[in-house]
Amino acid sequence: MKMTFRWYGEKDCIPLNYIKQIQGMTGVVTAVYDEPVGAVWSLDKLLHMKKLCNDAGLEMEVIESVPVHEDIKLGKPSRDKYIEAYRQNIINCGKAGVKCICYNFMPVFDWFRTNLYYKHSDGSTSLSYSEADFCKLDRKNLRLPGWDESYTPDELNGLLKDYEGMTHEKLFENFVYFLNGIMPACDAAGVNMAVHPDDPPWDIFGLPRIVGREEDYDRLFAAVPNPHNGITFCTGSLGAGRFNDLPAMAAKYAKRIYFAHLRQLKYTSGTDFYENGHQTAEGNVDIYSIVRALEENGFEGYLRPDHGRNVWGEDAKPGYGLFDRAMGACYLQGIFEAVDKDIEKENKNDTFQS
Repeated sequence: MKMTFRWYGEKDCIPLNYIKQIQGMTGVVTAVYDEPVGAVWSLDKLLHMKKLCNDAGLEMEVIESVPVHEDIKLGKPSRDKYIEAYRQNIINCGKAGVKCICYNFMPVFDWFRTNLYYKHSDGSTSLSYSEADFCKLDRKNLRLPGWDESYTPDELNGLLKDYEGMTHEKLFENFVYFLNGIMPACDAAGVNMAVHPDDPPWDIFGLPRIVGREEDYDRLFAAVPNPHNGITFCTGSLGAGRFNDLPAMAAKYAKRIYFAHLRQLKYTSGTDFYENGHQTAEGNVDIYSIVRALEENGFEGYLRPDHGRNVWGEDAKPGYGLFDRAMGACYLQGIFEAVDKDIEKENKNDTFQS
């Protein structure tokens, strides 16, 4: 396991030297943020970011993410040129020493919350989801938390119209077409693809979601068995689906989990939740059991603390403040250490008893 930290490039309010000061931190997870979706990232830009990270004593072995153009998801005739650009990005990332690319195949929205500043009783804030607030949204003039700067109303309505009639089956076919198109580049570059689960793992606004359940992963690996086709195991996204058994899934897919996002959710109803501090006691995600399942079944990937609270008055990107994620990184490393020692002790006892 390698502990990493999300870094939004040179404009991030959290400097690299602060990230380096988090005990056990080996590298950062970043991306090229000043290129439009579908463009080829220059090798010079990747090498420039890598130098910044290396100069701070950190690795840059994970990219999150290389976005997938909507034309690929829609299966438009233009998809082949965007797949070719994606292949080149994989090659360039490999040349820059990248080992893993986290990405998603969610139509239009790659995450969704109804509140970015849910207030906890202690004064901290975090992201949350409320089905009642979701139902109040004006579908004809969508204004969404966190997405106001991403799309104009006309752009958003146009995209939603493009997806009218899109089925789960057709979206999955387009996903497999994309993966089959990029796997040769992954083979050549030695780069693993780690698909992020749908967040949350259910359909929204009539848009199909196809990566959020155990059966989705079984189907995906059967369709594209290439070992470079892997998972980002996000406990928050998967955990929002009460139907998912996270420890069982972690055990089943451990060797295909190339990247893990470990974070906590607290359920407030059958659909609603808020994000909380990483400790198991702070929510409904059993972090200890998940880590144990990973360690017992061959997980050797990258890990990062995912969405945290904004604490101590920090004015940072919602979910991506320094302090709570740093505390989360230390907690997660402690859990891995405890799990490894528990397993070692149990193995010694088994040997002694036999």
